[in-house]
Amino acid sequence: MQTIQSTSYPVLFQENGYNTLNDFIKSKAFKTVFILVDENTHEHCLPILQQEITADVVFEVIEIESGEVNKNLGTCMSVWHALTDLGADRKSLLINIGGGVITDMGGFVASTYKRGIQFINIPTTLLSMVDASVGGKTGVDLGVLKNQIGLFADPEMVIIDPLYLKTLSEKEITSGMAEIIKYGLTYDASLWKQFTDETKEVDLVGMIHRSIEIKNEVVLEDRLEANLRKILNYGHTIGHAVESHFLESDDKETLTHGQAIALGMITEAYISSKLFNFPLSDLEIIKTTITRIFGKVPVLKTDYPAVIDLMKHDKKNVNGQVNFVLLESIETCKIDCKVSVDLIQESLDYYLL
Repeated sequence: MQTIQSTSYPVLFQENGYNTLNDFIKSKAFKTVFILVDENTHEHCLPILQQEITADVVFEVIEIESGEVNKNLGTCMSVWHALTDLGADRKSLLINIGGGVITDMGGFVASTYKRGIQFINIPTTLLSMVDASVGGKTGVDLGVLKNQIGLFADPEMVIIDPLYLKTLSEKEITSGMAEIIKYGLTYDASLWKQFTDETKEVDLVGMIHRSIEIKNEVVLEDRLEANLRKILNYGHTIGHAVESHFLESDDKETLTHGQAIALGMITEAYISSKLFNFPLSDLEIIKTTITRIFGKVPVLKTDYPAVIDLMKHDKKNVNGQVNFVLLESIETCKIDCKVSVDLIQESLDYYLL
């Protein structure tokens, strides 16, 4: 697959990525290279990477616990201490190999350690390949509030290898599909049609490449999310709030990111139909298709107040006003939309029908 050039770094694929990584390590003459993993990528993905690295260098592996619940400043502190204890300096390199938690947090750790060291992202989940690892966003959660602490910082490169997807469960693969659907609904209808046409086999590798192209095109035009990049938040205003609510509730099973965003895309499509006459026929196709892929999140009417309260902390808000990205049609979005609480509740009722 063809290399995609982003703001200051390339997104490289498979063998080309590993060759470039080896050349980079050799050219910089690192004394030690640090690798950030969780227990899953340590076991299943690190051996794949180690087989591909031919550069003569010492590697130090830093392992954290997996899961969104560990994407916080406490975990960052443990990684900063590990880097210090292992002798990292301002000329060190951190390779982040894992899903969105690893690439988001690893990028944040690297870009703040000693005012910034170089880092490389090797995403191993579908979600992190098509979304989290590309675009320069790094950060961690503040309690259950997602991605509240962070900054923009670019890696030296991103390496995409679909081989890592073989280490995932079907549930994790499905989770990543939500972001690809988002790209289809907001930017490229041909991607969306691959989900609605059940007669054709899904080209997953092609979807990955096209999704990264889309995100990169958007980021190159609007790196700091002043305008166009906001469309990438479609489905995330309600979705993130539901995800956070389930994460903090003792009596609820934690959702995958994809499950939450799937709910968000359906509810926000409903709101779009009410505010911007988004076609009802498309709304029904969105609900039917997404529900077929993701099933239904067991949200209850008693959850509504907590979900709506969490939306008040969404990082896209301005002056306390919740801002939505909504659809006028497939591929055409409206940003910074104001939505009443009653309509948000109505959209959740529609989801539960």
